[in-house]
Amino acid sequence: MIETHDLSKQFHDFWAVDGINLSVQAGQILALLGQNGAGKTTTVRMLTALLNPTRGWARVAGYDVVKNGRDVRASIGVLTEQHGLYTRMSANEYLEFFGQVYGLDPSHRTQRRDQLLEYFGLAEAAQRRIGEYSKGMRQKLALARAMMHDPGVLLLDEPTSAMDPESARLVRDEIARLKSSKRTLVLCSHNLTEVESLADQIAIIYRGRILKIGTLDQLKIDVLGTPEYEIKFAWDWDSSGLELPSGANLLSRTANSLKVRIERPQEINPILMNRLSSLSAPVMAFQEEPRSLEQVYLKVMSDAKGNTNVH
Repeated sequence: MIETHDLSKQFHDFWAVDGINLSVQAGQILALLGQNGAGKTTTVRMLTALLNPTRGWARVAGYDVVKNGRDVRASIGVLTEQHGLYTRMSANEYLEFFGQVYGLDPSHRTQRRDQLLEYFGLAEAAQRRIGEYSKGMRQKLALARAMMHDPGVLLLDEPTSAMDPESARLVRDEIARLKSSKRTLVLCSHNLTEVESLADQIAIIYRGRILKIGTLDQLKIDVLGTPEYEIKFAWDWDSSGLELPSGANLLSRTANSLKVRIERPQEINPILMNRLSSLSAPVMAFQEEPRSLEQVYLKVMSDAKGNTNVH
C-alpha cells in the first residue's frame, strides 16, 4: 500500500529527507519517530502528493505520487498537526463540505457524517461553530474529516494530542479497528507508549534519514541486545545443580532468584523451564526484564548524536 525508494527532498542546500526506503503492507501500522525537524512531516507531505520529491519515488495505494497525485489524494485520509478547520462552520457543515469534496453521494454523505459525529462524541455539538470547540473536540473532528471517505490509507500526525485520556483511548481503539479492516496507517507521534501498543513497524528518523526500522521486538534486540530474564523462586532454593542450556548465560544468582541472558528465547525458554521442573524448582515467576520503546529510542538517538558520520 505504501512503497518508497530513495525518497528525498531538498530545500535549497538542505536535505530535509534523504533516502527514505519504506514498504508498508495492507493492515499494517508504520510509526515514524524522531525529533521535531527530523523529516517526518516532509515525508508525509510527499506521500500525500503535496510535495514532489527531489530524488527517488513513492507509490501509495498503487499510485505514483508525482504522476497520479489526484488518485493518491483520493485514496488517503490525512490528519495534520495543523488541522485547517473552518471555524465559522458547524461540524455538520464542515463534514458535509468535505463529503462533497470527496464525491460522496448525498445519502451516503449524511449517513457517514452522522456516524462519525456520533462515534467521536460530537453529535450533540454538531450544530455549534467549530470556533467554539475545545482543542480535543477539534482533534476529533479533524480525524472524522480524514475518515469521511473511508480511505484505504491514513496518515496521522499526533492523532491524540490535546485529548483527554478517555478520548485518546477511543481514538487508539479506532486506529486498531482500522488496522484490522486491512487499512494501512502511518502514524507520527511523540507518544512512545501509544506507538508501542499500536505499531507493527517503527522507523526512527534523524536528520532526514532512517536510522533503524523494524518491529518493536526486532529493535529491542538490535539496539539493546539479547534479552535478559529473571527467575524468582517461592523460597530459597539451591540452584547450583541447574545446568543452563546452550545460549543461556548466567548473569547473577541469589538464594531465591537467577538472572540469565537468553539468545533465542522461543527455543531456549521451554528447555530451561523443563530443566527447572525436573529439579522441582519452586518457580514463582519467569519473566523478561522490561525493555521499552523509550529505551530503544533514546539509545538510537544517543548513538546518532555521538556518530560524526550521521550528517
